[in-house]
Amino acid sequence: MVTVSSMANAGVGKQRLHNFFSGVSSVRADFKQQVLGNDKKTLQETSGQMLLLRPGKFRWDYKKPYEQQIISNGKKVWLYDIDLEQVTVKTVDKVLGSTPALLLSSDTPIEQNFTVVELGEEQNLQWIELLPIQKETGFEKIVLAFDAKNLVSMELHDSFGQLTRLLFSHIERNPVIDPAKFDFIPPKDVDVIGE
Repeated sequence: MVTVSSMANAGVGKQRLHNFFSGVSSVRADFKQQVLGNDKKTLQETSGQMLLLRPGKFRWDYKKPYEQQIISNGKKVWLYDIDLEQVTVKTVDKVLGSTPALLLSSDTPIEQNFTVVELGEEQNLQWIELLPIQKETGFEKIVLAFDAKNLVSMELHDSFGQLTRLLFSHIERNPVIDPAKFDFIPPKDVDVIGE
């Protein structure tokens, strides 16, 4: 994570943040996710593909080491654990609040839910820190990194000292995505829990 601030590039990170969120209506990307404990040891590593369609729709298909899907049509969120043959269903307002999934898929201005702090440039990336305005979110901050065009990294620091790091690659801005990909129909013989 970035700790140095570069005053020479003040404002560049915020500009890239706003360019990304105002100029993007859909995204397709591969991701690698790493969860680190408060001792900085790796607890979990996963990878897959992510789809976003604004406003409010997202799909995370985890491929390795186990298959899982998190899908939202903007109203409901389905968490499908393929190995366990179980689906958990919740309404968006009960599960998300101002979490990273909602942040990425929302068309709400970022400043409405976060205080935006410029962290400067490091590794040819512009870094931004987002501090939640409401403290009941379950996390302390989100750190985003942008190259000249795209969001390439997202770090979620939770209230328990854990860090979830997402690295995005093969990023497609504004691809045509079938809205049906954000609806979920549970397969037969799968346990459905929730609404």
